[in-house]
Amino acid sequence: MVKNVFGALLFSTAVLASFTAHAQSYPNRPIKIIVPYAAGGAVDIVARTVGQPLAEALKQPVIVDNRPGASANIGMEIAAKAAPDGYTLLMASNGIATNMALFPNLTFDGRRDFAPIAKIGYAPLVIVVPTSSPAKSLKDLITMAKAEPGKLTYASAGNGSSGHLAGELLKSTATIDVLHVPYKGGAPAITDLLGERITFMPINPVEVIAHIRAGKLRALAVASGKRVPLLPGVPTVAEAGLPGYEASVWWGLVAPMKTPPDIVRQLNAETDKALANPAIANKLAELGVVVTPGAPDEFGAFITSQTGLWSGVIKSGGIKPD
Repeated sequence: MVKNVFGALLFSTAVLASFTAHAQSYPNRPIKIIVPYAAGGAVDIVARTVGQPLAEALKQPVIVDNRPGASANIGMEIAAKAAPDGYTLLMASNGIATNMALFPNLTFDGRRDFAPIAKIGYAPLVIVVPTSSPAKSLKDLITMAKAEPGKLTYASAGNGSSGHLAGELLKSTATIDVLHVPYKGGAPAITDLLGERITFMPINPVEVIAHIRAGKLRALAVASGKRVPLLPGVPTVAEAGLPGYEASVWWGLVAPMKTPPDIVRQLNAETDKALANPAIANKLAELGVVVTPGAPDEFGAFITSQTGLWSGVIKSGGIKPD
């Protein structure tokens, strides 16, 4: 009996020691953050901004690995199928919540195959028009659309993009009929908007802030519940007369499902510390990012809610990817 108790104690001690060693030994080699987009874009910049303080805190290199293609599905699939050991992470954004509905034959699921680590922040989209537009407010734009159904146009960076989905949500929320014009990226869409060949565009404010400040574009409203520091004088959509409409681009870290909870907690804590650093927060704010740190389960609930919202928009609008 004593021998059995002694053996059990030895076993328990060994398990505890192993667990402690595991927790203390992570990380002992470089960590990779997969960015499923090309270098230089918003997702890439956010990953590199957060990766630097993470590397300093974890005392290991944090390498950004750009894996663009297939509307972010290539990079997300690589991350989903990576070993769940905390050494491969994914800088997740809207696609993790929307692509399930856009691409029904994916080999991964944005909710089932990833463990949420930390939400980093979001940037509410802004609805912009050329300064020559007669629409001085969102209410004006909606009135114009209702007066001439099907005539007004809005641009996006492509079918299934955040701007496209935001435009479809605006159509259903405001009950207007406007024509979507997809482009191969945001730059050519903005060019045609500036050239007054397009009526309006829902877009990440960072991409058009220079044109707004130069007086070439007019910001009618930001698609969030509160005003944003980047555009403090621009009303929210609710203030502009359309409550219940919100659309943003957002970012957060996730890991392959079954990544040990202690590693997830450690990464969450260090990410939240990085976001609390004024230098990091200010750098993100310059990109239009509203920093929103929180617990892993909060980020998981957010992904679930976004998946439900945009899946409904995609199905009701019959949206198909490019």
